Amino acid sequence: MKGTSFADLKNKVCVITGGGGVIGNSLATGLAKAGVKIAVLDLSKKNADVLADKLKNEHGCDAIGIEANVLEKSSLVAAQKLINEKFGAVDFLINGAGGNSPDATTKTEFITDNLKSLEDSFFGLDLKSIMKVFDLNFMGTLIPTMVFGKEMVQRKSGVILNISSMNSFRPLTKIPAYSTAKSSVNNLTEWLAVHFAKMNVRVNAIAPGFFITAQNKFLLIDEKTGELTDRGNKIISATPMGKFGEPDDLIGAALFLLSNASEFITGVVLPVDGGFNAYSGV
Repeated sequence: MKGTSFADLKNKVCVITGGGGVIGNSLATGLAKAGVKIAVLDLSKKNADVLADKLKNEHGCDAIGIEANVLEKSSLVAAQKLINEKFGAVDFLINGAGGNSPDATTKTEFITDNLKSLEDSFFGLDLKSIMKVFDLNFMGTLIPTMVFGKEMVQRKSGVILNISSMNSFRPLTKIPAYSTAKSSVNNLTEWLAVHFAKMNVRVNAIAPGFFITAQNKFLLIDEKTGELTDRGNKIISATPMGKFGEPDDLIGAALFLLSNASEFITGVVLPVDGGFNAYSGV
């Protein structure tokens, strides 16, 4: 019977980009417990090594930390060579690199008659920061898929899991660059799923709801008081479960979408959001 366990994941090889981040760290830990061999890719070699050592020492997992830039194809090709030499063929790719920037975030939610300066709105956004956010989230998904997806297609076996966001379905105020970039990740996920389907390579995505990370903490928690900001309170009130998600809440969804339990599922973006997307506010 299909889908009764995640035993098929054992000894498979998974590449995780952005592995040094909160979400990458949690997903890597969950996969390690399932017996997956993990290549942690991060822009910081130190961060990659710290996680790889943790996976080996605490979970007995075969892991390697590699410095790699998701925006440079040559960097990823070099990383691929190291992974193939140590572990063999890559079975899974998790595109975990991403994030937002304060300079690509508006200071105000709305343009009103009381707004003192339009520079606090959309019109004051820093263009370089917008491009940086878009590149990191979209190109940082596309380029690794070009590198690691190619060997999957050639072997006619593999699963790619992208990390999207609930902002991609319902764009939030203040973060147009991030919301737009994640929407593009959704579209790319669906396009690739169709493009690779006949080669037995599946492509899906997870859309986390609201998790406190290094990239969004400045928007959700007041630095001086440690209390939730008005925005943080709005999010909690719009989330039926009444809480922020924990990074570990993503593990089950990832295991499911990587395993044979979901072998007839491709091109989906799975919300993990505490009911946020389902709630109308009434």
